[in-house]
Amino acid sequence: MTGSLAAIGAGLAVIGAGIGIGNIGAKAMEAIARQPEAVGDIRANMILMAALVEGAALIAILLSFFVG
Repeated sequence: MTGSLAAIGAGLAVIGAGIGIGNIGAKAMEAIARQPEAVGDIRANMILMAALVEGAALIAILLSFFVG
C-alpha cells in the first residue's frame, strides 16, 4: 500500500512541476512579446525559476519515496 502512495505522490510532484514550468515558459514568451528589448533578463529569470521549480519537484519525489 505504501508503494502505491509513494507512486501517487511522485506522480503528483511531476505533474505539478510540468504545469509550473509550462506556465513559466508561457508567461516568459508573453513578456518577451510585450517587451522584446528585455529578452536577456526575461530569459535568465525564466531559467532560474524553472530550475527552482524542478528542484522542488525533485525534493518532493525523493520525500515521497523515502516516507512511503
